[in-house]
Amino acid sequence: MKVVLIHGQNHIGSSCQIGRMAAERLREGEPVTEFFLPRDLNHFCTGCYQCIPDETRCPFYEQKHRIMEAVEAADVLIFTTPTYCLRASAPMKSFLDLTFTYWMSHKPRRAMFRKKAIVISTAAGSGAKSAVKDISTALTYWGVPDIRCYGIAVQAMGWEQVSEKKKQTIQRDIEKLTDTVLRKKVRVGCKTKGLFFMMCMMQKADFGASPEEKAYWQERGWLDDKRPWKKDS
Repeated sequence: MKVVLIHGQNHIGSSCQIGRMAAERLREGEPVTEFFLPRDLNHFCTGCYQCIPDETRCPFYEQKHRIMEAVEAADVLIFTTPTYCLRASAPMKSFLDLTFTYWMSHKPRRAMFRKKAIVISTAAGSGAKSAVKDISTALTYWGVPDIRCYGIAVQAMGWEQVSEKKKQTIQRDIEKLTDTVLRKKVRVGCKTKGLFFMMCMMQKADFGASPEEKAYWQERGWLDDKRPWKKDS
């Protein structure tokens, strides 16, 4: 399996270590591609809307494209983030902001409807579940139909300080989670289909953000009977 890891921090912390643990079990001999934020994408969305008519007009297109090209080619996406103030890290949020055109309300990518994803966050105390939700919500709107979330309080500031008992628990949890990911086939469920149909009706009614987006949907036949999760679409 082709695995892409996107870390919401530059340092090798607990979330990163758990993400790598999952990737190692999923890769099946394939190399793992890793990106660290903000090292590999150190910009905030400026709200210029240049990406709406043309993705290449984004002032940060080159950095963003390098990551998203790997994302679209992957079988499994793993996102990790520390929990900062009960939420995902600022670099991770910035990355999600810069990829908003991938949302079904704009220009969804066909490849996303065939992917699996794992979202991981650790916290010294509470908030990890809120942090993973920030990311899983974005992935849902990307069209990713199979998203697994893992948030855990590690009672430590770094992986070295995590107790052996807690590490053993994490190891068992990740083994169980990755076994499920390996075993189950990707199936587009009612939630993904429902969101897609809602956005389809929005585009048909000219409630989208731009004429270019409607044209994007028309060119792919999605305003008719073609669907991005079908092999013949």
